[in-house]
Amino acid sequence: MPSHRSALLPFAAALAGVGFLSLMDAFMKEAALLIGAYTATVLRAFIGAALIAPVWLSRGPAMPTRAVWRLHAERGVVSAFMALTFFHSLTLLPLAEAIALSFIAPLIALYLARVLLGETISRAAIGASLLGFAGTLVIVGGRIGEGRFDEDAAWGIASLMVSALLYAYNFIVIRRQAQVAGPLEIATFHSGIGGLVLLTLAPVLWQPPEAAALWPLVVAGALTVAGSLSIAWAYARAEANVLVPTEYSGFVWAAGMGWLFFREPVTLPTLAGTALIVTGCWLATRPQRAAPVATA
Repeated sequence: MPSHRSALLPFAAALAGVGFLSLMDAFMKEAALLIGAYTATVLRAFIGAALIAPVWLSRGPAMPTRAVWRLHAERGVVSAFMALTFFHSLTLLPLAEAIALSFIAPLIALYLARVLLGETISRAAIGASLLGFAGTLVIVGGRIGEGRFDEDAAWGIASLMVSALLYAYNFIVIRRQAQVAGPLEIATFHSGIGGLVLLTLAPVLWQPPEAAALWPLVVAGALTVAGSLSIAWAYARAEANVLVPTEYSGFVWAAGMGWLFFREPVTLPTLAGTALIVTGCWLATRPQRAAPVATA
């Protein structure tokens, strides 16, 4: 049936996009372990910009207005430190565990949307956020119970929470940005501005890149572009409530990549905590039923 196919293709594209980005995380973890999270994040940003900018420019685009420039700059700054803290956490935590904890970002975004956009927070959203918080405690508590909560784990979780907070704010910026710019323009300025912002810290944090890290970085840059464009294509052709569940497939990808690349086991507390967080996200994002209309 045509309608079934039209719904299936965007879902498949979104699922592939999440897979591309999850595989990118694995390559970025490999690069970050070799040359540090900072250098790896900067190089990935510029590689991504070098791959996507020619495509955008080949279409003969008009340059952004001053207002759009401000949005590009705002998101570039936010996403730069969001990526840096996330990739730093990957050097300290298992891949699946980091992805699981990052799922709390959409729940944080609910409260930011209330503060910044004046949106109403429903009872379901409050309950969802409590489930997400409980899931986080289960994952962290599992580490403590198994005696794996050391200084590295503490810094990794703290770094990931900062990244999740920035990612939640990133949702707010993207919502405004997508209304005034296309996916290719957004991807170009997102990578380029993010790299330039992080470059200001080079005198303090830069490490000379090893040759062994260049291949993972090039692959990570290409996967970033592929994932971003796949998801943008999907969201332009299907409603968000149809595609949101694909985001949670990232945990399955991360668990597989973590084991395949780094032989990282997935613990029961991580699985249980992930289930709570994902349930909270599902409750928060599912469409609300309209109130019944009384008949005369």
